[in-house]
Amino acid sequence: MAEHDLTPRLAPHLDRHLVFPLLESLQERGLYPEEEILAAKLRLLAGTNMVDYAVAIHGSLHGTDEEVPVDMTARRAEVVDRLVKLQQAGPALPPLYAFLRDPQLVQLLRPDKQYNVHMLQERFQIGPDQIEALYDDAKFLFECGSYSDAAAYLYQYRLLSTNSERSVRALWGMLASEILNRNWDAALEELNHLKEIVDSKNFSSPLNQLQNRIWLMHWSLFIFFNHENGRNGIIDLFFQDRYLNAIQTNAHHLLRYLAVAVVVNKRRRNMLKELISVIQQEQRSYKDPITEFLECLYVKYDFDGAQQKLMECEQVIMNDPFLGKCIEIGNSIAVPLRDEFFENARLFIFETYCRIHRCIDISILAEKLNMRYSEAELWIMNLVKSLRLDAKIDSVSGTLIMRVNRVDVHEKIIESLKNLNTRTYMLA
Repeated sequence: MAEHDLTPRLAPHLDRHLVFPLLESLQERGLYPEEEILAAKLRLLAGTNMVDYAVAIHGSLHGTDEEVPVDMTARRAEVVDRLVKLQQAGPALPPLYAFLRDPQLVQLLRPDKQYNVHMLQERFQIGPDQIEALYDDAKFLFECGSYSDAAAYLYQYRLLSTNSERSVRALWGMLASEILNRNWDAALEELNHLKEIVDSKNFSSPLNQLQNRIWLMHWSLFIFFNHENGRNGIIDLFFQDRYLNAIQTNAHHLLRYLAVAVVVNKRRRNMLKELISVIQQEQRSYKDPITEFLECLYVKYDFDGAQQKLMECEQVIMNDPFLGKCIEIGNSIAVPLRDEFFENARLFIFETYCRIHRCIDISILAEKLNMRYSEAELWIMNLVKSLRLDAKIDSVSGTLIMRVNRVDVHEKIIESLKNLNTRTYMLA
């Protein structure tokens, strides 16, 4: 199923540190040879300060007997030296850090950044250069993998800095740090703040703004598939016109995650029609078993094709780093999104099949649902009761009979024709 792996498409739109969780997931699932994953990790680490991690990966890839490259050893000494200076205390501590570590002094700060800059300069001899150095130190800590410290430094930098461009970059850094810390509430807050900036800021070109929206959607996947309200969040964001346009322009693969979110979210079934329309429009640019399942079912009414694609969907979900997340329940391991996707997908097949058939052979329906006959019969019986469908099961013939209320049909036809004269007149 490596052909359906989206990591090569996702990675260019992520910070390199956000790619590591994806590679870890691929390594666990064994989609690629171990050597390829380790080599990819080593290339990513070359742009960071996580030298010890790089040395460990180098040993795993080339064997512990091979000597560590000289450049790695020199780089490690340089990183450790700067890290020690940042973490030291006492008289050698830079004035700004001494100020920020004193709670009583921090209370002197106000929401007015210009006031803060003037006050720090006048009373503590802390100039703009020292404030900007705080950003550089935060970036250094982030590259070391110290995400909590980096987030704290970036928060302080945003309180003090008057450099708008760097403040936005600091916000991206805070978002990445909170994601990597798995602090989903804080990450969602930063995401919403960043979205406001991206939507309101005057970019140098529309293409630049488009790219920022695409980055935002890619980074949001970590939050939406871990936060308790993420399934609503991804639908609310991705279906906004400007973000849906961005998906259709240069991020077609995100349709997989939007499709799964709509299928598993029973309260947002009203978005299904729009989703199908987008999938149809973009079928030449992107398709996978999940989008093809919906296309087979709602566009082609191909139940055999839908059944085949549904079987393929399981492997796609299980091998996806965002969708295949496992949780431990007692002594067993469950994959919530997979289970919910299949439950709702079967319901979609049942509803669509019942919509175009009056008498349904349960054995055929069981085959369409990838279920045993006894399971399908019980599942259909419970569904008829819970949804209060006007239908009955004939156990002797093994069929489900859908009753048609002709009065309702006639009323619907009359209702749809009521305004026909007015609409025709307006069109004329």
